Amino acid sequence: MKTREKIILTSLELFNEQGERNVTTNHIAAHLGISPGNLYYHFRNKSDIIYDIFQEYEKLVDYYLDIPTDRPLTVDDMMGYLESVFDGLWSYRFFHRDLEFLLDNDQRLREDYRKFTYRCLDAIRRIFDGLRDGGVFHDQSEELKEAMALNVWLVITHWMAFLKSAQPSDSGSDSIRPEQLKEGIYQVLTLEMPYLREPYRDQVMALRAQYRPSVMAKKAVNG
Repeated sequence: MKTREKIILTSLELFNEQGERNVTTNHIAAHLGISPGNLYYHFRNKSDIIYDIFQEYEKLVDYYLDIPTDRPLTVDDMMGYLESVFDGLWSYRFFHRDLEFLLDNDQRLREDYRKFTYRCLDAIRRIFDGLRDGGVFHDQSEELKEAMALNVWLVITHWMAFLKSAQPSDSGSDSIRPEQLKEGIYQVLTLEMPYLREPYRDQVMALRAQYRPSVMAKKAVNG
């Protein structure tokens, strides 16, 4: 593996574990056992590293949201998209944990993320179309479909922030577990329930129950 790739992978690991703001280029270089000068040969600063990491994240999500054009979509497809996207969120969790700060500090990243958002919204709408063609969803107006796509995107991209706010005050963001992040699937499926055709309701309800958020169970116990 080339040094540049090692820098990206190590930075991603440290950002995820410690938070991007707690990791400097010196930390990254020391973790790799290279000199800061060697790191700066490949990246001018930490913002450049973050930008490269985001580009890798973009490629991953684009791959996950590749939608077949030769057949309609099924419930299995729907669940596969959700599982994959939340897996991607976990692998790059630092990014959504500190999203506003990162975008405010890099105009280049902010512009690319805006384009990425609209590309994902378009993919979500096309997934809805595929599920409609497969008989899983009722047909929806364009206006409703756009609103639903946005709501799904908001749940996916802000679920990490919700989990942070729901943790006890003495817990750090590193206390969030992968299975907790995937509980966001419950919320996405809840949004989509009104648009399911009757033959698929029970199946999706059963799948949805597997992701019931633990914070809801805690509230029931403590409430």
